Amino acid sequence: MTSKVSILPQDLGSLSRSAPAARPGTLFVMGANGGMSVAPDADFPLMFGRNEPDVHVCVGAGDRRVSRQQGLITREASRWMLRNTGKLPIRFPQARLVLGGGKAELPAGYTPLFIVSARQEHLLEVRVTAPAGAGDRWARRNSHEADTYDHDVQKLRKDEKLVLVCLAQRYLRDEPYPQPLTWAQVADELGVLCPDERWSGKRAAYIVTNVRQRLSREHGVPGLLEEEIPQPVGNALNHNLITHLLVTTTLTRPDLDLLGP
Repeated sequence: MTSKVSILPQDLGSLSRSAPAARPGTLFVMGANGGMSVAPDADFPLMFGRNEPDVHVCVGAGDRRVSRQQGLITREASRWMLRNTGKLPIRFPQARLVLGGGKAELPAGYTPLFIVSARQEHLLEVRVTAPAGAGDRWARRNSHEADTYDHDVQKLRKDEKLVLVCLAQRYLRDEPYPQPLTWAQVADELGVLCPDERWSGKRAAYIVTNVRQRLSREHGVPGLLEEEIPQPVGNALNHNLITHLLVTTTLTRPDLDLLGP
């Protein structure tokens, strides 16, 4: 096992430039204070997160928004799979978000991943040699054992949350390149879900507009007002709102239960 799982020294440098020679499919994960390499046949699940004593690679050590065990990388059917076991989203370079409870395949080569906190993003470097590899990077501080910070969660009324979960369901389902539903689609789905209520696209849009304006006015969230977005606006306002609600964990995957089975 010692030859298949190795500790990487801090002075190795960034995995974006290179990695030690290794067999195809080897996973590299590198943090600011060191990292780890795992052979493809090691049967070794690699855990990363804020709480350094309980993980193999530490990330976001000074940020209590990051979960103590934020994610897990395992080998499945000749592929390295990333699982988000924490609350904050994990962002791929192409802006795809892997939400809490979601998973995604790690491609061959170098992949910078980002733990998306409300005020900063924490880099997790990953490299897979030939057909697999990983790495991670972080700025180490203290607060390993503190409770995960969740004070950025925005307060929503019951009807606001229902509309927003419906609007954002493609994001919550971790679909590739998600877009908000149209107002007509939201009205149709909520009309079936709540037949005793009068749902229309206009009502759904009014509720979401009020949320956007409130978050902009009271919390200074950027990108939620039409005058802040260059034309054509398109879905930008709703996309920015949904992204903010995901990053602050105001909306999470379990909220899909509001839409029924």
